[in-house]
Amino acid sequence: MKALVVVDAANVVGSVPDGWWRDRHGAAERLRDTLAPLADAGLPARADVPGWAQEGPVEVVLVVEGRARGVDSTPFVRVESAPGSGDDHIVAVVAARTPDRPCLVVTADRELRQRVGALGADVAGPRAVRS
Repeated sequence: MKALVVVDAANVVGSVPDGWWRDRHGAAERLRDTLAPLADAGLPARADVPGWAQEGPVEVVLVVEGRARGVDSTPFVRVESAPGSGDDHIVAVVAARTPDRPCLVVTADRELRQRVGALGADVAGPRAVRS
């Protein structure tokens, strides 16, 4: 079973002021495509990225919300459209995994970091997947 990496699309996209607000759907698609190589290779080495997430392969789940809903999955990145709050959906994804499955949530949202941390997930900031 692959380790799980869950990416908070709204938070990661919003971490770079590149005009994403004009096309949230397109910004989420670009992020999805940036994440694809990480599924096999693992995440870049950083202090906040656990070793198991750097090794790959990992299952990458991108959670989108709002106007970014409807982004298609690819063979390497599963995209889930949150029916309501993206944070609540991320918590549900983390809670649904088997307890022994390693999980990393990529977000800078402090409250979300606490919520998923209470479920045993590791957390890393947006730069773990974006430079």
